[in-house]
Amino acid sequence: MKAIWNDEVLANSNDTIVVEGNHYFPSNSLNTQFFKKSEKHTVCSWKGTANYYDVEVNGQSNKDAAWYYPEPKSAANNIAGYVAFWKGVQVTD
Repeated sequence: MKAIWNDEVLANSNDTIVVEGNHYFPSNSLNTQFFKKSEKHTVCSWKGTANYYDVEVNGQSNKDAAWYYPEPKSAANNIAGYVAFWKGVQVTD
């Protein structure tokens, strides 16, 4: 699977985990030069608190376009260390 935005590959992995229709990519599959930590946090009742990244590619920014659970609840331990995308990031195989 690949996560693509603004004609750049943000992440590429054969080992994504699908949760609620979202592909979570292992953090070691990210092209880290495109990611900047965001101040945004949200809470999911069964996954825990999510942190976000802004995605910056070719001078354009996609605010809070990627999220991850640094300390997921036990029901979501399988996505610890994984990152998912939204806000126009195309996930394709």
